[in-house]
Amino acid sequence: MEQEDSFFEKVYKIVRMIPEGRVTSYGAIAKYIGAPRSSRMVGWAMNASHNDISVPAHRVVNRKGLLTGKHHFGGTNLMQQLLENEGIEIELNQIKNLEKHFWDPKYELPLI
Repeated sequence: MEQEDSFFEKVYKIVRMIPEGRVTSYGAIAKYIGAPRSSRMVGWAMNASHNDISVPAHRVVNRKGLLTGKHHFGGTNLMQQLLENEGIEIELNQIKNLEKHFWDPKYELPLI
């Protein structure tokens, strides 16, 4: 019998699909996996993923484009630097032109 993925693993599968130069929100991921009130749990999953380089956690921001998870990147500006290296402009810890860079799994991926 196939084991169902844990909540965190479902989150990681989606985050691994976010294209370079794009970002999504905790809420968009939560809605896609059928847990629309679980944005905070998506954040916990991102925090727990920092030892897994296959999970581009820097591409997950809050719904307003704020880099709310940046303190989990060693207290540095690493999250901002990683996003800027992908061509995303950041000003005052917020993504400029969020709508241009936003990737919504609801529209980009098949329904699960």
